[in-house]
Amino acid sequence: MENRKIVVVGSSNMDMVVKTDHIPVPGETVLSGSFFMNPGGKGANQAVAVARLGGEVLFISKMGNDVFGKQFSQLFSDEGIDTRYILSDEDLPSGVALITVDKAGENSIVVASGANANLQSSDMEAAALAQIAGAGILLVQLEIPMNTVNYVVKFASAKGVRVILNPAPANLLSTEVLQCIYILTPNKTEASMISGVEVTDLESAKKAAQVICSMGAHNVVVTMGAMGAVICKNGECSTVNARVVETLDTTAAGDVFNGALAVAVSEGKELEEAVDFACEAAAISVTRLGAQSSIPYRTELIAQKLAAVNL
Repeated sequence: MENRKIVVVGSSNMDMVVKTDHIPVPGETVLSGSFFMNPGGKGANQAVAVARLGGEVLFISKMGNDVFGKQFSQLFSDEGIDTRYILSDEDLPSGVALITVDKAGENSIVVASGANANLQSSDMEAAALAQIAGAGILLVQLEIPMNTVNYVVKFASAKGVRVILNPAPANLLSTEVLQCIYILTPNKTEASMISGVEVTDLESAKKAAQVICSMGAHNVVVTMGAMGAVICKNGECSTVNARVVETLDTTAAGDVFNGALAVAVSEGKELEEAVDFACEAAAISVTRLGAQSSIPYRTELIAQKLAAVNL
């Protein structure tokens, strides 16, 4: 029987979003934008996605002892996320992201990391490490310090836990860390940086994925937006098509993909089926504004499948 427990280690941010016609160039001021705030952060988004899509999830993060931090903790509890190992930083504020979204749904993001940048490997108490060691999957991103990422990835891998690493924001990864990864999920920018192959289309994505596999990652899934996703396992590549939808906002689409992928893998789905499930969830998210406000529930994916069958 599959171990369905998923531990997410990562960031929490309050997203401050402006929706406008186009993203300003340097020196330009754009008027007429609408504004809203929405909980976000790659780690938090992925943890919420896991919870809403039916996964059992524990979230390890650090946030400020401020109004955003208190709001986050309550929201996570309401989502059914295990929050016992969320830490409070007495010195640094909670993370904040400033996001501009244009009329095509593309975004530009600047993050003030705050307490996220102070989630250290020394914060991992024995009880938290025991939770990781007892999980089926560890899901991690790169909005926390790299030394912490490296530590938890190596620890989990040594305990036989399958590690899914979303290498975002883009950063270089050592061969030692890549060899601990069960599934690496870069987008085309991240795949280009890690592999040294410029990714512009599905064929170049396959080449990049094969290079990354040769560097040590067990499986690589390159997310390609509207082009779908490229899967590479055992050196062999395949593609999964994206759903055709009207895109409103791509914020958190990658996080929804990763959370959904973790859920599907935890349920024992084969990689191709798991990636297809993740594409379905991400396609729903891009039709909505915001980060966590865009994350679908499992019932929505079921309803969408039923509707497609009845057409």
